[in-house]
Amino acid sequence: MHTLVETLLFQRQWPLYWTEEERGAFAAYIAEHPTAGNVVPESGGIRKVRWGRAGSGKSGGVQVICFTRNAEGEVVLLTLYAKSKTDNLTGPKLKEIRRVLEE
Repeated sequence: MHTLVETLLFQRQWPLYWTEEERGAFAAYIAEHPTAGNVVPESGGIRKVRWGRAGSGKSGGVQVICFTRNAEGEVVLLTLYAKSKTDNLTGPKLKEIRRVLEE
């Protein structure tokens, strides 16, 4: 099982979309399945995990942006957003975000 690390952005964003129970369900899932989701092309390994919200399913759910630090046994939760509200983040933009976080 991996340890979860939440960025400040993720901590500010999750209450807009999830209840504490929904957050806990996602946290338990991603800690057990750190390679879930799709790797965003040209992002340096950042993943996008689709997750349903209560009463809306995956099509009305959120995209959780994260990356795994296998050597440290960590999954870093970068941000999340409603699939219907935000354009996709590009791979190069996500790669830059990850680079800044790792400095």
